Amino acid sequence: MPAPLLSANDLVHTYSKGTPFEKVAVDHVTLELYPGELVGVIGHTGSGKSTFIQQLNGLLKPTSGAVRYEGRDIHADKALLRDIRFKVGLVFQYPEYQLFEETVFRDIAFGPGNMGLGKEEIRERVYRAAASVGVREEWMEASPLELSGGQKRRVAIAGVIAMEPRVLILDEPTAGLDPAGRESILSQIQEYRERTGATVVLVSHSMDDVARIASRLVVFRGGKVAMDGAPAAVFDRATELKEMGLTVPASTEIALALQKRGIELPESIYTTKHLMKLLLALREEE
Repeated sequence: MPAPLLSANDLVHTYSKGTPFEKVAVDHVTLELYPGELVGVIGHTGSGKSTFIQQLNGLLKPTSGAVRYEGRDIHADKALLRDIRFKVGLVFQYPEYQLFEETVFRDIAFGPGNMGLGKEEIRERVYRAAASVGVREEWMEASPLELSGGQKRRVAIAGVIAMEPRVLILDEPTAGLDPAGRESILSQIQEYRERTGATVVLVSHSMDDVARIASRLVVFRGGKVAMDGAPAAVFDRATELKEMGLTVPASTEIALALQKRGIELPESIYTTKHLMKLLLALREEE
């Protein structure tokens, strides 16, 4: 097992500490992220997952505990923390609302420009990042405000990818998109990871999305990690997930319904392909 690239060690984050409105959002979370993983993070609104990911690149400082990048506490000094913001890239939910430059090119170039890179290196990164998420060259001199919602989403993601972070964190990157847009964004995230070897953390409410592409799932509940494992192991506890008020992939829901009708199927079904394969096998046995 390689050493973790990024780790949370007994992490606690409390809002409004010492006031009547005090709330523990992250409650003693310890979690390690390894090079090349694609980790799906799921949980109800208010479960702590958004606060957690904002601590991973130092946007929020933990009340106690530490976040470590390659073993070093990211809050050890200001220079290290600034460097971490480039190495651990965070794409917020609905990032298109944060576009502010006059052209698409300048928006994507903003992060690399802050890294102090030369003009040619910035240009190369902008076009490389744009191509990786389907931003067309003819958009480069257009105002981001002229683009559609899905196009703006791609530009915002490209702006983070252009910094070439070793950890890419995306908070609900497919929220509000139509099925074709969701599929396209997810495919491009997978391709980016395969091409660069980056660690990807995908926060999503869509179980079908994370089931399809994640190599590991982390379930948050009440500020704590309730489950952490391979998708098959997590969805094998489908009944527990539903008791938490979480949805499960459509294929898992169908499998559970068939089980109630006496058809023997494992709970760990979480993709349509897997379900079809098992049902066809059962039919051949008849």
